[in-house]
Amino acid sequence: MSSPSAPDPSRRTVLATGSALGGTLLASGLPLTQATAADRTETAPSAGDPWRTVLDDADLVWQRMPTAWYEGPFLGNGLLGSGIYAEPGAASTAVRFNIQHSEVQDHRPEFGSLFGLARLPIGYFTLEPVGAITGLDWRLSLHDAELTGTLTTDKGTLTLRALIHNDRSVLAVEVTASEGERGFRWVFHPADAISPRAAFKPLPDGYQGNPPAQVADHDGITAAVQPLLAGGQHVTAWRERARGRTRTLYAHVAHSHPGTTALGRALKAVRRTEQLPYSALAVGHRAWWHAYYRKSFLSLPDARVQRFYWIQLYKTASAARRDAPVMATSGPWLEPTPWPNTWWNLNAQLEYWLIHGSNHLELDAITRSLSEFRDNLAQETPTPYRADSLGIPRTTDPHLVNGAASTLMGYGVGVPGQDPPTPEVGNLTWALHNVWLSYRHTMDRSILRDVLFPLLRKAINYYLHFLEPGPDGKLHLPATFSPEYGGDSRDCNYDLMLLTWGCRTLLDSAELLGIDDPLRPRWREVLAKRVPYPTDANGFMIGADIPFAKSHRHYSHLLAVYPLYEVTGRTPDERALIERSLAHWVGFEGALQGYTFTGAASMSALLGNGEDALEYLGELMTRFIQPNTMYQESGPVIETPLSAAQSLHDMVCQSWGGVIRVFPALPAAWADLVVHDFRTQGAFLLGARREDGATRWVRLVSEAGAPCVVRHGIAGPVDIRDGRGRPLHHTDVGDGAVQVALHKGESALITARGDRPDLTVAPVRPNEDAPRWGLPRI
Repeated sequence: MSSPSAPDPSRRTVLATGSALGGTLLASGLPLTQATAADRTETAPSAGDPWRTVLDDADLVWQRMPTAWYEGPFLGNGLLGSGIYAEPGAASTAVRFNIQHSEVQDHRPEFGSLFGLARLPIGYFTLEPVGAITGLDWRLSLHDAELTGTLTTDKGTLTLRALIHNDRSVLAVEVTASEGERGFRWVFHPADAISPRAAFKPLPDGYQGNPPAQVADHDGITAAVQPLLAGGQHVTAWRERARGRTRTLYAHVAHSHPGTTALGRALKAVRRTEQLPYSALAVGHRAWWHAYYRKSFLSLPDARVQRFYWIQLYKTASAARRDAPVMATSGPWLEPTPWPNTWWNLNAQLEYWLIHGSNHLELDAITRSLSEFRDNLAQETPTPYRADSLGIPRTTDPHLVNGAASTLMGYGVGVPGQDPPTPEVGNLTWALHNVWLSYRHTMDRSILRDVLFPLLRKAINYYLHFLEPGPDGKLHLPATFSPEYGGDSRDCNYDLMLLTWGCRTLLDSAELLGIDDPLRPRWREVLAKRVPYPTDANGFMIGADIPFAKSHRHYSHLLAVYPLYEVTGRTPDERALIERSLAHWVGFEGALQGYTFTGAASMSALLGNGEDALEYLGELMTRFIQPNTMYQESGPVIETPLSAAQSLHDMVCQSWGGVIRVFPALPAAWADLVVHDFRTQGAFLLGARREDGATRWVRLVSEAGAPCVVRHGIAGPVDIRDGRGRPLHHTDVGDGAVQVALHKGESALITARGDRPDLTVAPVRPNEDAPRWGLPRI
């Protein structure tokens, strides 16, 4: 029922600043996206700019020397990456600027994805002062994506500014030296071009490292040319340019295979960039980053969590772009690691979840890569099934190639009911869930038609070859592998849950696309007859043959709960099953790792348990997150901090099942919170504010005209009005939700009846102060 007419609670026609902290006022006569467009104009920062306020507050600082990659500053643009920390064994005499690149890899598939196709280390520069280092004061500006500060020695000071240019993919480091430090120098150290896994695992028979890099001068530009045994090369080119007392290092990396064009490209990139002073170079770089952040906004009263969140947005754009390779386990910041490639049984999926809610689909490399390299996915399935099936192995290179399938060199897809190789067959279907999320958050039908449907059809086809009826009349799967529990089990929950989601999604997609697919009856049969998920007194089992009975970091047996939302607690028994399974899973200490706690936080958020979700995130921060918000196990892995940002999203907004849930799982301590341009399924942009523990207003802009059902959380009768202040038709659909009639481009503002809330978007005040991330003074 529509609410009665009332005066427009937000009839304003201009942008303005408001509140003591400053903020942006949403013009009610404009769609939300138009209202924020004015803020994207490149002007001098204002004290009332909410984005600048939260970003400056989130800057990382160093007043102690970082000694490892997980303590120091990091720069990147999705391709080129640099981690900065003291030179190991020489902390008082040199600072390392690592230089790595996400496209640089070997090309020997006969040695598999872990050795022959692995990412290759490139090398690093050392900044070597004249004197011994006695102190530093650095700041990593998120807003500008730049490192600034001073390095103090017993001979003087070095004042530096550093960035990896967004468009030019050049590391630029400007250093201004005091008189006693004018003789500082840069030294490049090429790395051995060998798989980083060699430091952890034995080399395959016949494998040898690539020959040493060749360093030479090329008309004033120095280049380290790394030849590859498989053909091709990668090249690091650099030049230092002096302007008065300031010297600027410009460095670029290029990779080519099988040709040797990288040298010419690297030299050209340095030549066209080193003509620009650092300040001129920084202008376009900063403009990109300023616009990037303004695509969404989130502020909450926990200062440490809020800072962590904005650092993850910086980290994601430093590590990911649509046209860059899908992030490897360490992003572009390659370090010694047993995992020197892309991992598909959890890592890649978790790395990209946060791009949806934060409104950053421009970073979606998964959809692009699965589409571009789909032919390689057919080659990764066993020969008898390649005509109609696709799969993705546990690990691949950026082109989705695994190479030799052995436990030493790589992991193939495997065949259900056989071992070896390990029958880990669900990874492609899980990766395609990310593609589905990109479709649902944009409602871009081309994603559904051209990528998701054809790839998912063949991924599910692979299962259908092995699904068989049992004596109980149910459809069963032969033994498959649940990452990373160990052992193969019939009716493995990992695969049953993905199979169920896949068949349901194929049926829905075929209907939306108007495709009368001949496999539709088979998909319906699977949904009607597949065996129930195996459970016991402790909740979900690994599979029919394997109970959950040991510490296990992975939630592969719980995917139907999260992230698939196939089991959501809609009945008391189902809720009890989730609660029992979650408690049993995290109740085994020993093997639990960081992403255990992000998964547990998101499952708690599904159940509306904000206090539990916050407690799990607190465990993550205390036990696992490193000073610069990176994360490591045996080596660097990037997915856990990024998935923690998604857990925060799940506390703030959920939109599964066609319902937008505003503030579904906030802890009591987060009495004030604001979100702006948060992207939901159905292609809505959400803005909302919570004050003193109550939701004051909710605003939705429809980009696609999809059905709009929102559980707004505002107590009592509400007013719902369009962008011109006119009442909007809406229907109460129960359980605190309303359905609002919104066409493409239209907006709805929901408030308590008669309320006139302040619609200013501004940071909320923190409950208490917290130390900055980085290494501040103790």
